Amino acid sequence: MRKLLVIFIILLFLVSASIIWFVYFDSPGNSIQTQVFVIPQDQIDFDIAKELEKEGLIKSATGFNFLMDTFALGKFTSPGGYKLSQSMNAWQVMEKVTSKEDLSWITISFCPRKEQVGEKLAKALDWDPETLEKWNTVYTNTKPEYFEGVYYPDTYLIPREENGAQIANRFINRFNEKFSPFSSEANEKNIKWTTVLKIASLIAREAGGKEDMKIISGIIWNRLNKNMALQIDATMQYTLGKQADGSWWGKISLEQKRSDSPYNSYRTKGLPPTPICSPNIDAIDAALNPEETDCLFYLHDKFEQIHCAKTYEEHKTNIDKYLRI
Repeated sequence: MRKLLVIFIILLFLVSASIIWFVYFDSPGNSIQTQVFVIPQDQIDFDIAKELEKEGLIKSATGFNFLMDTFALGKFTSPGGYKLSQSMNAWQVMEKVTSKEDLSWITISFCPRKEQVGEKLAKALDWDPETLEKWNTVYTNTKPEYFEGVYYPDTYLIPREENGAQIANRFINRFNEKFSPFSSEANEKNIKWTTVLKIASLIAREAGGKEDMKIISGIIWNRLNKNMALQIDATMQYTLGKQADGSWWGKISLEQKRSDSPYNSYRTKGLPPTPICSPNIDAIDAALNPEETDCLFYLHDKFEQIHCAKTYEEHKTNIDKYLRI
């Protein structure tokens, strides 16, 4: 009798365990087709278990949370994309989302030169130095017009298995998508898209903010139309390369302003050979739609407020007034 009771208890336990496994932890389906489950960069108010359950990747958020609280001690989930399927059980899903992501978030901000984009990619995707060097010299040098300026600053979710050439195309495609609404306007104004991009890159590096962009654009266009040298430090900063402090935009010396570089906008009239960074839509819009102005000079004071002048004498007055306080 006692033996039968023990057997009954064991069977009851096994049946109960099977039911619990089926209800809370078993795979929600048989499909082996993978789908990408995305954990956002900002995980505030993002309930991973509930989202997994909503997308049909686990049976029970309660069961998944139990596994995480009990067996995932010392592990954590990172923002990114994870390739999961409905054939995976809750344990396998837990193991997956607490390991390295399959797709990594990368945010490129402001107006970066391509080397800065490469450094961000290298850090996020664990590139070795050779791959980073290829990004700078091979992957971003497939066409002269793609050498610089088309690696659009935005937020990307990039598959870690993609190679540098594929990622470069991903950036270029994003640029084409963003620039597309401006293509007809550039054509109507008979301005090459490469010219728009060069001017936009100068605006982005020179402006103190979005509100300055169109006035700076107007001044740049005025100088170009009058065949004046642009005299923009940022074009020369581009040629300096990486500085000892790790920055890419160093200070320009008087000696460098005397150099024969085609990027020396103090000695060489017209636009530089390439853009000097990858501008966003605000700068592109400003390049195509400059503010009408008689100004030919400008400066920013210590509060980043812009002051423009019609003549060099007025500009010198502004220098004394706003920069020599």
